[in-house]
Parts: sequence; structure tokens; C-alpha cells
Amino acid sequence: MTANNITRLLDNRNIPYEVFLLPKEKLGAKETADYLKIPINEIFKSIIIKREKSDKPIIALTPGDKEVNLKLLAIAIREKKVFLPTEAEAENLTGLEAGGISPLALINRGFQVVIDSSAKNFYQINVSGGQRGLNIRLPVSSLIEITHAIVADITGK
Repeated sequence: MTANNITRLLDNRNIPYEVFLLPKEKLGAKETADYLKIPINEIFKSIIIKREKSDKPIIALTPGDKEVNLKLLAIAIREKKVFLPTEAEAENLTGLEAGGISPLALINRGFQVVIDSSAKNFYQINVSGGQRGLNIRLPVSSLIEITHAIVADITGK
């Protein structure tokens, strides 16, 4: 079992979870789903988003087979405009490597979390464990609660 700040946080909050070890190289959602032998829409990828007029970044969680719709996301958080930073900017904002960015690693770091409403179709989903090669499956309700997430249609289904 691999312990890190995320697993310690989940343990301290008595949140049930499973840890999955993946290859250390950056895997996309499809490769992760194939490796874990689960449907791609149960893998939720973390997308860093910037606001036009505020320094408070957003972490949008979308199913592995969908893309974030920036207009829908902006509506969900009552912003006029949001945009995608480069991968390097996302890494700089989070302090995490692409492929290891996790909403659980960014708790209390000023990120607003928005989870696509399709997550509600599942009891559990998989998210990054805060480092490449680490994936965590946990109840959707626990993820929403611990991250204070907004749940909205941000992919356009």
C-alpha cells in the first residue's frame, strides 16, 4: 500500500478508498482505464482552468471520454470567461506533474473544484492520487464533500 498525503487525509476522514498503482509514465484516461480494466467514463481526469479576472484557479473533473466545455464551466461558476492554461502553467499553478494532478492534493490550496454531473451516475469514480502512477477510487459523495465541489454539467454530455 502506498501512503501519501492524500491517503493519510482519506484515512483521517474515515473515507473508504482503493489505491491502484500504475506505470510511472504519464497515462491518459484511456490508457488508465485499459490498465485498470474499467470503463473510461469512471476515470475522471483533472483539468486546471484559469479565470479571466481572478487568481483563484479551478480544477474541473471530467469523465475520461469527455472534454470540459469552457462555456458551460464558466456558467456553472458564474464567470464571464475561463481558459485552459498550458501544461507547464498547470504544473506551475498546482506544484504537481501533469498526469498526477488531483483535487485531493489541492485541498486548502485555493482551488475551486467542479465535478461533471455525470459523476452522480456512479457510486465510486477514479481520480489521480496526486502523483504519476497512483490512482484512487473513492465514493463520489465523499469526493464532493471533502473538496467542497460544485457538481454541474461541464461537458455538454
